Amino acid sequence: MAWLRTGSISSFLIVIFLVITSLMSIVSQIGPWPGALPQDLVAIDLAAKLRLDSHATALVSTDFGGLTQVAPAAVFYPSSPHDIAVLVQFSYSSSRPFTVAPRGHGHSIRGQAFAPDGVVIDMPSLGRGRADRIIVHSDDSSFRYVDAGGEQLWIDVLHAALEHGLSPPSWTDYLYLTVGGTLSNAGVSGQAFRHGPQISNVYELDVITGKGEMVTCSRDYNSELFYAVLGGLGQFGIITRARIALEPAPQRVRWVRLIYDDFGAFTRDQERLIAISASWESKKKGGGFDYVEGSVLAADGSPIGSWRSSSFAGWDAERIARLGAQHGVIYCLEGAMYYDSVRASRSWVVVDEELELLLEELSFVPGFAFTNDVSYERFLDRVHDGELKLRSMGLWDVPHPWLNIFLPKSGIQDFNSGVFKKILKHNESTGPILFYPLNKNKWDERMSSVIPDEEIFYSIGLLWSAIMDDWEYLENLNMEIIQFCDQKGIKYKQYLPHYLSQEDWMKHFGPRWDKFVEMKRKYDPKALLSPGQKIFTTSLVDHATN
Repeated sequence: MAWLRTGSISSFLIVIFLVITSLMSIVSQIGPWPGALPQDLVAIDLAAKLRLDSHATALVSTDFGGLTQVAPAAVFYPSSPHDIAVLVQFSYSSSRPFTVAPRGHGHSIRGQAFAPDGVVIDMPSLGRGRADRIIVHSDDSSFRYVDAGGEQLWIDVLHAALEHGLSPPSWTDYLYLTVGGTLSNAGVSGQAFRHGPQISNVYELDVITGKGEMVTCSRDYNSELFYAVLGGLGQFGIITRARIALEPAPQRVRWVRLIYDDFGAFTRDQERLIAISASWESKKKGGGFDYVEGSVLAADGSPIGSWRSSSFAGWDAERIARLGAQHGVIYCLEGAMYYDSVRASRSWVVVDEELELLLEELSFVPGFAFTNDVSYERFLDRVHDGELKLRSMGLWDVPHPWLNIFLPKSGIQDFNSGVFKKILKHNESTGPILFYPLNKNKWDERMSSVIPDEEIFYSIGLLWSAIMDDWEYLENLNMEIIQFCDQKGIKYKQYLPHYLSQEDWMKHFGPRWDKFVEMKRKYDPKALLSPGQKIFTTSLVDHATN
């Protein structure tokens, strides 16, 4: 600065005064913000990272769901976790605190990453894809992991790990989601029956609490916060780093689809496969399927979820359509075996033998087994191929009124007869319907995510795309399905939940609600974080210890 070199201290003070005055003027435009700011250089630096213009706020006012639009007062572009901490500290210490919501890839479906009249934090500004934000530790074969920033996409974590011949064991179907986003929910896919959800494969977290405290936590230290944040819907802290388990990555995937016309046979085989694979896993030998998912096909047999996985060798759409027309509803079991040429215990020869023996024990429709062989990376990133096709047709950025629920095994027969065969019988909407089992023993109940109280439960995803601008019809369809479950007494749990009243949230968490509230009072007593979840709409500070 020239005035410092020339000794012009008065010029320096004038500039500081003007910057502070400008900052106060900007902040005063935001309704919930106080009219004065701390007189320090850190706050001055942060002011330059705030944008209040309509262009910036409009970009974060909608999400993947496309069902609602809510603008924040400002968007914050941090260059470090410390910036976020200072922002939250400032709000927490203010007489007029404002809410804060981290936004990663904007893939929430019902405004969960919104901050009405508050500040949305643009998490990618921390350095998406930056080498120092994804660090793989592979030297110790007994303890391999990746430290990934909460803003990082899982596809980038995969690429970084594969450079070392490693991979996280548990995934979501779609990899263009952020680490912090999925860990704030659970992170499930076809590997979760064996390895648990993504939250079960985390060693350590860096978290910024609702008080602006930067805390490192794990199972062994600050464990209360660690368990609260995982699956905590962003209510207790902003994840800025996660230490994620890694294991040797396979090279290839034998990918199988099996068609069923009988729901009982379909679910029995799914459960048989996850039991076989769990048994192999317990023996540490590897075997069975590494991935198990299922789906419900359209009444005419067309694979309505085909956008998820690009082309599939041997997929006979015409024969499947005839089968669907004959039975009304048919089902697809999707499985995968990982292998490579290095592990002699799981070479392609062994996989061929294992698969042949498994198929002999399953009850799919004869002649309706379809196989493909792809690279491990292509298999994990299979949805992206479909995304690119839909984008090219203008069919990706449409409303997505999804409904995701976890259903106890005891309720699946009623759900099939009442939903798949009745409510959805004549539904011609676009989007896959996923249906596959998970093992309760792979979930850590100390974490905030809630699941049905049965040893086996099913993940059901009604992943609608309102390409005909029929999102209200699909919303009503979802409501009808929920009402059916309630009438039947099916004790489901919503995944990626959305409720408008605290009473519904209390029902969702059940006996764990009191603990959830206790953690909120401890780590975010003024209810600053993730207001878009609509769990806590008022401050708890009167009941909290500061």
